[in-house]
Amino acid sequence: MGLILTANAVGNSVTTWIELQRYQDNPFQRWEPAVWEASSAVMWALLIPLIALLVARFPTHWHNLPRRLPLHLAASVVVSLLHVAGMVGLRVLAYRWHGMHYDFGPWPSELLYEYLKDARTYAWIAFLVEAYRWLLRRLQGEARLLSAPDAGEPVEPVDRPERFLMRKLGREFLIAANDIEWIQASGNYVNLRVRGHDYPLRSTIAGIEERLDPARFVRVHRSYIVNLAQLVSIEPLDTGDARIHLRDGTTLPASRRHRAALRERLADA
Repeated sequence: MGLILTANAVGNSVTTWIELQRYQDNPFQRWEPAVWEASSAVMWALLIPLIALLVARFPTHWHNLPRRLPLHLAASVVVSLLHVAGMVGLRVLAYRWHGMHYDFGPWPSELLYEYLKDARTYAWIAFLVEAYRWLLRRLQGEARLLSAPDAGEPVEPVDRPERFLMRKLGREFLIAANDIEWIQASGNYVNLRVRGHDYPLRSTIAGIEERLDPARFVRVHRSYIVNLAQLVSIEPLDTGDARIHLRDGTTLPASRRHRAALRERLADA
């Protein structure tokens, strides 16, 4: 992304310089177009991670697009204001360094002009982040809960699934719930760890905890659920927390809040 921003800034600087050369009554210094474009690129470099975090926190899909549009509209306004404020600040400093004054122009009209450009850039960034996340899920695979059939009774309880549907590269297969080694919260997703691979499932950690068999799975941390069959040992820490060691060599944190429930579950087992 940094290379793209740099290449775009250089290209825009050159084309702006060529355009300004055509107007002899509009004198300018050769460094000015570079400052204009570089200041914008620097601000976008700072803002793109924030946009990516927002998109990851509030994923947008066809079914929730009407609900997400107001959020992205408001976010685009905030992003544009931050972009313009930072960009103008950098330009003012650059011009002062050259002993000159930078004039942004009439603020209302210039802000509207910049927002119309920034809104398009914001939309492209959000789209690319979502596209990347979609491609990553396709390559990595993702999990889904089995839904009730259109007709007849379900083969297994829908509220306490015994199997999960996994999709990867257009193929679908089923895995037993007991094959899940541990689960980690990840924003609006949880990652199901199965035989060394992570499969994202659209759910909260609390939501998936309610669907799992409590005799097999236990919450050990606000971000982790562990399959008791995979647990090897618990290492107490001086802080009152603990480390959990699993069969595959993975070490997970266990918070003080969940240690008592874990001990009770192990005692019952």
